[in-house]
Amino acid sequence: MIRILLAEDDDSMRTYLARALEKQGYGVVAVDRGTTALKQLEHESFDLLLTDIVMPELDGIELAQRAAALDPALRVMFITGFAAVALENGAMLQQAKVLSKPFHLRDLVSEVDRMFEMNSVAGG
Repeated sequence: MIRILLAEDDDSMRTYLARALEKQGYGVVAVDRGTTALKQLEHESFDLLLTDIVMPELDGIELAQRAAALDPALRVMFITGFAAVALENGAMLQQAKVLSKPFHLRDLVSEVDRMFEMNSVAGG
């Protein structure tokens, strides 16, 4: 099962996204801040980090950088209402996807599906 670590500080958005991904068959661990997500990454293996950019304590971009140091194979997708911020920092995380809020759940699920279909086609 593909495992996703979801870091989103908005309670209703976090619940909404986790349920949608679980319905698609993904294993989801959902946390409310970057520092908690980093602790999860230090103790467990995930296939995808799905993170908001603007969060208290540790923002999504710094979280993604630290996550990449822990596991270079970890895929990253940002979900944000501040796409320009993510794009400014795009050079450091070239493989990361950015999904701008608001978005439809099917768009999120499609993007996640696409990330893993491409990997399986490539033989990974």
